[in-house]
Amino acid sequence: MEGTADEGVAGGETGLDRLAKLTARLVGAPWAQVSLAQGDVHRVVATGGAPEGRASRRLDRAAETLCEITLTEGRPVVVEDTTTDPRTAQRPAVTSGLVGSYLGVPLVQDGRTTGVLCAYGPTPRPWDKHDVEVLEHLAASAVAELDMERIVADVTRSRLRVELAVDAAGVGSFVWDLASGELEWDDRLLEIFGIERADFGGTITAFNASLHPDDLERVTAALERSIATCGEFRAEYRVQRPGGGVRWVQARGRTLCDPTGRATRVVGAAYDTTEVHEGEARVARVLESMSAAFYSLDRDFRFTYVNAEAERLLGRPRSELLGGVLWDLFPATLSSAFESGYRSAMDSGQPATFEAHYPPPLDGWYEVRVWPVPDGLSVYFLEITERRRAQERADAAVARLALIARTTEQLTEVLDGRTAVARLASLVVPQLADWSLVSLVDDGGPLRDVGWAHVDPACTALVEQYATQRSRGLHPTAPLLRALATGEPQGIPSEAAATLRDVLGDDDARRLLTQLAPQACWVFPLSSHGRTFGALSLFWGAQRPAPGPDDLALAREVAARAGTALENARLYERQRDLAEELQRSLLTAPPRPDHLEVAVRYLPAGFAAQVGGDWYDAFVQADGGTVVVIGDVVGHDTAAAAAMGQLRGLLRGIAYTTGAGPADVLQRLDAAIPGLLISTTATAAVVRLEQTASDRARGITALRWSSAGHPPPFVLHPNGSVVALEVDDPDLLLGIDPASTRQERVEEVGRGTTVVLYSDGLVERRGQSLDVGLARLRAVLAELGHLPLQKLCDALLSRLVSERPEDDVALVAVRLLP
Repeated sequence: MEGTADEGVAGGETGLDRLAKLTARLVGAPWAQVSLAQGDVHRVVATGGAPEGRASRRLDRAAETLCEITLTEGRPVVVEDTTTDPRTAQRPAVTSGLVGSYLGVPLVQDGRTTGVLCAYGPTPRPWDKHDVEVLEHLAASAVAELDMERIVADVTRSRLRVELAVDAAGVGSFVWDLASGELEWDDRLLEIFGIERADFGGTITAFNASLHPDDLERVTAALERSIATCGEFRAEYRVQRPGGGVRWVQARGRTLCDPTGRATRVVGAAYDTTEVHEGEARVARVLESMSAAFYSLDRDFRFTYVNAEAERLLGRPRSELLGGVLWDLFPATLSSAFESGYRSAMDSGQPATFEAHYPPPLDGWYEVRVWPVPDGLSVYFLEITERRRAQERADAAVARLALIARTTEQLTEVLDGRTAVARLASLVVPQLADWSLVSLVDDGGPLRDVGWAHVDPACTALVEQYATQRSRGLHPTAPLLRALATGEPQGIPSEAAATLRDVLGDDDARRLLTQLAPQACWVFPLSSHGRTFGALSLFWGAQRPAPGPDDLALAREVAARAGTALENARLYERQRDLAEELQRSLLTAPPRPDHLEVAVRYLPAGFAAQVGGDWYDAFVQADGGTVVVIGDVVGHDTAAAAAMGQLRGLLRGIAYTTGAGPADVLQRLDAAIPGLLISTTATAAVVRLEQTASDRARGITALRWSSAGHPPPFVLHPNGSVVALEVDDPDLLLGIDPASTRQERVEEVGRGTTVVLYSDGLVERRGQSLDVGLARLRAVLAELGHLPLQKLCDALLSRLVSERPEDDVALVAVRLLP
């Protein structure tokens, strides 16, 4: 498919371009083209897409193009991988990587292969029998399009020759004196008739002698009418020349009368129209031989010409069609796309192209092209029923894939099983059925309908009522129960309402079913790995055709995906519950000292069924000081959970046995990490609340704290002010450098003060900076700090954490009692 741009082809989309685009779309190829053989080159006259940098109109060298193979073999050429086929492997378009797969069919005109319609792409791909049939069908349309272009060109050339002949030679004239009988012709008219002046008798008898016998009576009648009415004379007739041969002549004239109304003379002109008739004869021969249907209508929409293919497609002989009015012969054209297209072309003088369906007995789809002409309309049409069916099949396939993709997306978007399958009912209506029900079978529980939908919103309430009633006393032979028991689809192809009424055990359910009036019903189990979790019930009304094999196959695929999604959702729920239970088992209940209140919260991430690395702790040291800890091990897996458990236990043991302050505890823990071969990094913040007898008398508490790269704790004072416990130069995370020195700060706080420690899941979001999250936390504390401590913790989670948190959230809060 190498070539150069064809400068001689006009721009603009043609009918062949549309056919090429349709070809590419129907067979799923990126590119398609129509090329015509002209000696040692192929002229590409139409494209449906082209590789980047390739001209849509171009000349390809025959020896290099793959279409030459199709032209030579005279049959469809199917190449799934051009690099392995010896016919194509060495062609430049293949060696350059431009063409990886090719499908071409020949264009045959008058028994001769004149071109190729092909589809191709850059990578290997399979072509099936349907693809070949599509190209062969469209190739017939392409041939008809080429025939029509040839007809238009022939007519144009014929008329041009006539116009040039008239301009060059002029028009002959005549005068017939009715009183004397003398008929006078000028030299041009004598030349047309092939008569020398000396041989012309100069009478109407001499004129009649030159006429073709078959035309004599008709021309005489036209002259007599003109003379009788003193009106116009018009006739076209054949002339038999003395030297042999026949010419066509077009004559026009008028009878002149004296003041009394008596006819005196007939004057007029005539010119040779033989070229026109020969051109029209050639056109007629082409029209008769072309594979497309063609007919012409006069301005009253009467048939004036019908070719053989039009006879076949219209189902009537031309003897019945010619002279008949289109609207009378084909009444279904009234108030249809046919009538609007024809009348629009007639009134506007502009061509019209449209596709329309004509009902039985023709019962077909047609592509119609209408050209206005001076005496009416020329109509070219193709039956495209198979093309439409192919397009409908392609559209249906796309719709099926879209439904499967939409179902998969919707069912996997949420991890709650009931919510996931409840969506299924509305996903399949109306594409698959008129209404639907989705049922679930819980472990050890009853059958429940959890989702329903109806194509008519006004009937949705009826379906919902039916869903609440139908499982009561349902007979074991019911399709729903059989599908659940066997794991196989169960169907009622017709008269479904009567069959279902017999298996329903509830009178209200029977009444509702009668109102819903299903004509067909199919039930598909929602199964995965040999286990059935529920069923999808589909219903079709009397106004809709019963489901076909493609519909049932699609429904089965949708149900299978729903079963897999349901199994995954249930597995996730169990794993999430197990993970959360394990996580919580690692976190102990907070202590209850008499001078302060401790509240703790933990939320697992909503998107992963894994044990997280977040932890909190609160305990009382031997000297009476209360220690609260918050920490976060890097990672979300079992290794992170194991490391979290180790660090939490080490920190608690170090703090209790040594009685050390926060910085010393973190220093010792950091040293223990490499010594005990714990391979991890973590953040942590430790706060110790301590009070001497003097402090208690003064109503104050010393708040001693240290942080290893953790988000800062917040202190909420009784006056409503909120202060972050942070330093200008934060300490490193645990597990980075055990020799680093830890900082420790001490603050004095009064009774009623609240201290809040938290993990980063409370303040970090995708698309939100940490600073924004900290500012939000500070604002909520200032707004809701007056709440009791337990309610404050709940409010913090409600305000700052989404329904499905992206990360684990640990929270510990301490309030000094008044």
